[in-house]
Amino acid sequence: MPRIALYTLIVCVLAVAAAVVSFVQGSWLGIVWVLLAGLSSNMTWYYVKRGRAGAGQGGSVTG
Repeated sequence: MPRIALYTLIVCVLAVAAAVVSFVQGSWLGIVWVLLAGLSSNMTWYYVKRGRAGAGQGGSVTG
């Protein structure tokens, strides 16, 4: 798994945790955290697939 995919996965998990805390406290700010979690989840899948495609060609994806 490429390093950037790992970072976006961590952001996704933290955003989900922040959304749960916000909703438990009764704040509607959790909606923003849910949207951020969705965005970072999509980024994670993109970079994982990109990393697999680059590894299949024998080279590393650096940028």
